[in-house]
Amino acid sequence: PVGPLQLTDELNMELFGKIERAYAAAAERDGTPYVSHPGVAVVHRMIELGRPSRLKGAGFYDYDDAGKRTRLWPGLAEEFLAAEPLPLVDIQERMLFAEALETAKCFEEGVISSAAAANIGSIMGIGFPPNTGGAAQFMTGYVGADGSVGLAAFLARADELAEAYGDRFRPTAWLREMAAAGETFPA
Repeated sequence: PVGPLQLTDELNMELFGKIERAYAAAAERDGTPYVSHPGVAVVHRMIELGRPSRLKGAGFYDYDDAGKRTRLWPGLAEEFLAAEPLPLVDIQERMLFAEALETAKCFEEGVISSAAAANIGSIMGIGFPPNTGGAAQFMTGYVGADGSVGLAAFLARADELAEAYGDRFRPTAWLREMAAAGETFPA
């Protein structure tokens, strides 16, 4: 497993740009609203700067002539200034919650049918931190700031993140109904 910036460099930001354009075109074709993810602007800017991927020798990381990652690109801090300092816990949880909520949508859509598959897949496939047990375990074992534990605590924190950082952190009605019924993800 690798972190999100390294994975982005490996997969190539130019590919992400093409995918984003395809999503926007599909939304327009289907007459549905398309709201671009805030990270898309970063991807486009990195491409403009000539830093689209490891394959091209420069991305979020610097690479030597052999293609070996050497360091995080120092220009990131200069190019992408933070509007205001964010609490470390918010930075950490925004990353975890984004992936966990997508995992929940995969359950809802029938793409994933077991917590075991979701946990292993999230750890091995997208680099979800192993110490969490995986995305499904993270949601069902989440400990809220008030000490509450479980999916209800996860939903409460997701709503806080949605209020602060946008609706992409808003849980679906399906996940809320599951929590209200005291259900969990199938084993």
